[in-house]
Amino acid sequence: MAAAPAAEARIDECFHADAALLERLLSEAVSRGADFADLYFERREEWNLLLEQDVLRTASSGVMAGMGVHVLCGERTGYAFTEDFTPESMMRAARTASLIAAGGGAAPVIRLRDRPVRDLYPAGAVPPGAASGDGFAHRVDLLRRASAAARGKEPRVTRVVAALRDEVKTVAVVTGEGGIFRDRQPMLTFYVLVVAEEAGRGRVQAHDSGGCRMGLEYFDRKPPEEFGREAARRAGLALGADPAPAGSLPVVLGPGASGVLLHEAVGHPLEADFNRKGLSRFCNRMGEKVASSLCTIVDDGTVASSRGSLNVDDEGNATSSTTLIENGVLVGFMQDRLSSRLTGAKPTGNGRRQSYAHPPIPRMTNTYLPPGPHRPEEILRSVKRGVYAADFLGGQVDIAKGDFVFSASEAYLIEDGAITRPLRGMTLIGNGPDVMGRVEMVGNDYRLSGQAGMCGKEGQLVPVDFGIPTVKISSITVGGTEG
Repeated sequence: MAAAPAAEARIDECFHADAALLERLLSEAVSRGADFADLYFERREEWNLLLEQDVLRTASSGVMAGMGVHVLCGERTGYAFTEDFTPESMMRAARTASLIAAGGGAAPVIRLRDRPVRDLYPAGAVPPGAASGDGFAHRVDLLRRASAAARGKEPRVTRVVAALRDEVKTVAVVTGEGGIFRDRQPMLTFYVLVVAEEAGRGRVQAHDSGGCRMGLEYFDRKPPEEFGREAARRAGLALGADPAPAGSLPVVLGPGASGVLLHEAVGHPLEADFNRKGLSRFCNRMGEKVASSLCTIVDDGTVASSRGSLNVDDEGNATSSTTLIENGVLVGFMQDRLSSRLTGAKPTGNGRRQSYAHPPIPRMTNTYLPPGPHRPEEILRSVKRGVYAADFLGGQVDIAKGDFVFSASEAYLIEDGAITRPLRGMTLIGNGPDVMGRVEMVGNDYRLSGQAGMCGKEGQLVPVDFGIPTVKISSITVGGTEG
């Protein structure tokens, strides 16, 4: 069937390729016996501003665009891209990807038609490409407001850095199955870093960040002042913090931001490629109990406006809510098209790529542990002496073994069932699957972090979010400086 007129017009307008050319490109991509091919077109408009000590250090806007050709043949992947939208250049990319993944067999005849996608996020009230001088001034004002709020909150603040990035990415995924999927993806990222000093206590730094798939209307619901005040609060807290204890202790993870531990230590090992290649602690354990019965883990790319959400993934598959662990039992992995084809599993909409210059691989979207039966205050009362981790700076994870080391950016001592002193220099050392088996209580206060999370894998960065409710873990090795 011929391509629908609306699809042909939109593709031609954004990427200078009509349906007839797209069909020729796909035919060339699969001409050497490929199992599957797709074309990925991308156009990104963005603003980047950085304010340091109330001086605008960086201000840039720009447009980048290109297209990639992705070809699968058995376990082989061919990928090539170009930033030149001439038919000749795009055809060379299709031919190159085809040669890399060459197989055998006859090439199918491809006929394209437009496929609808969902609408999980607005396109952005103030798209970067439409912003004139007024748009620039408004962005600078947002940064200045955050900086002023940080200084007003904490007199010991000596340095403030605020950064804003907003973009709108227009993509079109054209698949060898005959579908044209178009999406317009907004993304906003806001970040405030503060440095605070006090005689006898030294110098500390702290930050706060936020981001989601919205335009500048994001600040109607969360003003920039909130980021400045929160970063300053954390810095002031760190100046007065005591050394963290060391040893094996009960640990309570706070809701939202501490879900980064779940993302890194448990989420990555549940991506299908690591399991297909035998590189994960979870490989060959489908249907087995791998965590506490209180633990259900979900990756959901359909959360409205959330940072990790997509209307359609970067291979043309609809994103979904995928249960990975259910009541402690392993029930699924995050699949891209290659892994699902090789294992016979259904794609879950987790095929993601950083840009047109990168092939898609299985990636997380919004990964979380849903709410449980316990009240947060009930969880705290159950701890005689332990630590409460509210947020993390990041850490290191061994995917194959599941071992992790994470540094807490905000933590407290728990004494006799109550949060008492703030702590500094605290790390958590453990093994992801083992820790999931030690979950004793799960709170009813689940939320996503709402932070400006970026996830790295194989040299690619993609936006994500993560979350948990308040969670009690019976014991984790805590690294600190207090004996």
